[in-house]
Amino acid sequence: MEYLDNTLSYADYVRLRESVGWLNFSKEQTENAINHSLYIATAAENGETVAMGRLIGDGQYHLIADVIVRPDFQHQKIGTSILNMLLQYVSENTPAGGRSSVQLIAEPGKEPFYESLGFKRIPHEYCGCGMRKIIRRE
Repeated sequence: MEYLDNTLSYADYVRLRESVGWLNFSKEQTENAINHSLYIATAAENGETVAMGRLIGDGQYHLIADVIVRPDFQHQKIGTSILNMLLQYVSENTPAGGRSSVQLIAEPGKEPFYESLGFKRIPHEYCGCGMRKIIRRE
């Protein structure tokens, strides 16, 4: 398995989302998201992208998005490696004396995976419930 930095293509993004049954966004939105990500980690086998994760943020707050491992490559610790790459990026880019908040929205049933990497469920003693709103434009 080869792990790469910032090499995600539009086609691979679409293919990976489809592999896990996720809806895709418009091509314009997807290309903009890829181009404006702080950091993207991918895993490739024989030159084919089989996993990805994106990091979005402003240097204080970070959102992990689009963590996907193609189903036929799951349960091989690839997702763990992708998450560790994203978290390493945040760690390396947090200044001395600073702190960074890393957030994500877990797919149902994946919470234990993220908890094993140090994430806490919300709400907890410092945070209320996470919330989300979808805006559609026809």
